Amino acid sequence: MKPVKSIISILFLLILFSNSSGQNSNTFKPGEIWTDNNGVHINAHGGGMLFWEGKYYWFGEHKTEGRKGNKAWVGVHCYSSENLTEWKDEGVALSVSKNQKSPIVEGSVIERPKVIYNKKTDKFVMWFHLELKGQGYSAAKTGVAVADKPTGPYTFLKAVNPNAGHWPVRYSEKLRDKEFPEKMESWTDEWKQAVKDGMLVHRNFEKGQMSRDMTLYIDDDGAAYHIHASEENLTLHISELNEDYTDFIGKYIRVLPTGHNEAPSIFKRNGRYFMITSGCTGWDPNAARLLVADSVMGDWKYVENPCVGEDAELTFHSQSTFIFPVQGEKDAFIFMADRWHPENAIDGRYVWLPVQFKENDMPYLEWMDEWSLNFFE
Repeated sequence: MKPVKSIISILFLLILFSNSSGQNSNTFKPGEIWTDNNGVHINAHGGGMLFWEGKYYWFGEHKTEGRKGNKAWVGVHCYSSENLTEWKDEGVALSVSKNQKSPIVEGSVIERPKVIYNKKTDKFVMWFHLELKGQGYSAAKTGVAVADKPTGPYTFLKAVNPNAGHWPVRYSEKLRDKEFPEKMESWTDEWKQAVKDGMLVHRNFEKGQMSRDMTLYIDDDGAAYHIHASEENLTLHISELNEDYTDFIGKYIRVLPTGHNEAPSIFKRNGRYFMITSGCTGWDPNAARLLVADSVMGDWKYVENPCVGEDAELTFHSQSTFIFPVQGEKDAFIFMADRWHPENAIDGRYVWLPVQFKENDMPYLEWMDEWSLNFFE
């Protein structure tokens, strides 16, 4: 009987070790391997969250084993969960195309997919940052796809540069008529002022503005907004979408010109809008930024780095991607971020942390090795 007891003991230790070395069924362990119902590390990088009919749906970039960087060889992956810790693999929601003429052909760049539901059309609408195959990051487009159910399959509609032929809100006639030099030395005081005055808005006016890192937000009145890094990642744009959520209406604002913000994530609490962004340092982490406004299309102000404690200046070695409310809990929000591993992108890890609030109602993020939804009770 001793061999049997030994085998049982070994199995017990293996199970114990497995649970202690990664995400288990009811807690979050930021930065650890997080497996789905098949025991496979979740493949949803740069992701976003949708809550629909009692389930959360997590969408993200599908990375490929052995591939470097951000080229898309599969598409956008989807997972579902009822408790936010145990995730079911729902498969690929949006597949890359084999058609070499398609903007989403395999080998293009598909980043930061986000999905929202449109009550009017009863459609699920996905937007994502899209770079055309073989063009590096010069296209700076955003793509849109729709589906009849959250898990897809999503049908690709088009890729655009936003707001072609439209000036930003609150952009004066004087600035619209302003002429800029053809060549200027970057990062001089003259160049910075020219960017603030809209030099790059003018450059892209006819073809449409640049759109890279992006997120989506639906306000209480049902209006939807596409928030994206624009103007060579120097300025954030917040653009209102049409009633179907599948196109731009030409109404947009510029946020912190020359501020160099990307990776936007947004939420609303007590009538105020908060946005956590990242600086632009490629794959390397940097200090997060907290922006605040009284309305989505209002005047956004930089406040501070929302992270506190050890590694706060590196956003705990991660970069923001989305913030979402926990259903059934008051003032409960989860900050989603990625730890990028560009040499083996599929090994990228997820950092989820609860959003906490100071006495002045400003949000902050603090590292936790392990936590559960009981934190919000």
